[in-house]
Amino acid sequence: MAQTVLFVGLGNMGSGMCANLVKAGFEVHAFDLSKDAVAAAVAKGAHAVEDLRSFDGSGLDAMVTMLPAGKHVAQVYMEDSPQSMRKGTLMIDCSTIDVETARALGQGATERGYPAVDAPVSGGTAAAEAGTLTFMVGGAPEHFEMAKPYLEAMGKKVFHAGGNGNGQAAKIANNMLLAISMIGTCEAFHLAEKLGLDAQTFYDISSNASGQSWSMTSYCPAPGPVPAAPSNRDYNPGFAVPMMLKDLGLAIEAAGTSGSTVPLGQHAKHLYEEAAKAHGDKDFSVILPMLNEGLLKAD
Repeated sequence: MAQTVLFVGLGNMGSGMCANLVKAGFEVHAFDLSKDAVAAAVAKGAHAVEDLRSFDGSGLDAMVTMLPAGKHVAQVYMEDSPQSMRKGTLMIDCSTIDVETARALGQGATERGYPAVDAPVSGGTAAAEAGTLTFMVGGAPEHFEMAKPYLEAMGKKVFHAGGNGNGQAAKIANNMLLAISMIGTCEAFHLAEKLGLDAQTFYDISSNASGQSWSMTSYCPAPGPVPAAPSNRDYNPGFAVPMMLKDLGLAIEAAGTSGSTVPLGQHAKHLYEEAAKAHGDKDFSVILPMLNEGLLKAD
């Protein structure tokens, strides 16, 4: 008998993740405030949920949430989840939220009889649709093992990062690094062009030298070298600037509470604040055209 999943949050990421659970053979019940998003999920084989609290959750094996912020996850966990949800139902939060909220919600759910993990993702919308996401999971080892079949249906790599909240810690540290490396990659392409190197020539050299990075070889900000990159479709996301800015905000907040020193992370946040003003609807690799346009200046 297929395991039953309630999927909450059918945005750009959640819609693809939900569809991949259906493809893997799970019985998926889908909820979102957008009726169009629910209808799209139903068209791919999910069952519509009209109201979370009144939904019959007595037969659920797991609830997966993919929501914008910690307050939305808390609302679902503490107030809006099905009143009939049986004890032992696994709670998997794939949202990117602050570490402290993730720890409090995960530990609180477990204490109430619901094993819980935080499992934020890396990979963007294309990976969500293709089922090739990377999951960074925080929670007890036995709860991680419970979550693996669901996560493996939606992703390619699943890592256990430690206790509740550690998945979020890994995600925000990783994305701070990604932001910094993308800015550096954009600056390098900008400088190379100004010095007379075309993008393909610089890519061919640097991608095989010490400057190589994921931002260059998988997501090149310069049009041409990596055909699938957003730079080849007018910087349409992808991973939009506001999403990167959100993650940088979480990283800076976590740095403050943990006593960490992250000067490049803080500067990256400043640059993405500028990017949000100029190109808020574009991919986070839009830093390169902003440099070319003179929209970003050295301090």
